[in-house]
Amino acid sequence: MQSKTFTNGRIRRADYDASTQQLDLHWDDKTVRAYKHVPQEVFRRLCSAPYHTTYWEDRIAEEYPKGTPMSKNTGAEDAAQKFRDLFGGGE
Repeated sequence: MQSKTFTNGRIRRADYDASTQQLDLHWDDKTVRAYKHVPQEVFRRLCSAPYHTTYWEDRIAEEYPKGTPMSKNTGAEDAAQKFRDLFGGGE
C-alpha cells in the first residue's frame, strides 16, 4: 500500500492499494472516505496536485464509487493496536 501525507488543505493523508485499486482519503475532521476502482495514475496525480482538495472535487468525488475504508484504525489508534498485538493486551 502507498501512502502520502499532506500538510495543507482538508485532506491529511491518502492511502492507495494498487491490488484492489482502492483510495482512502483521511480528512482533517478525522473522517475517512474510500473510493473503489481508482486507477494508480489518479492517485499519482492527486499526490502531485497543488490543491489536493480541488483535485478530489474535480476528479474523484463523483467519478468513482464509494467503498468501505481499508482500516478504521488511524494514527495513534493504529499504533496502539500494533503495540497491543506485539506485547499483549496489558491485562
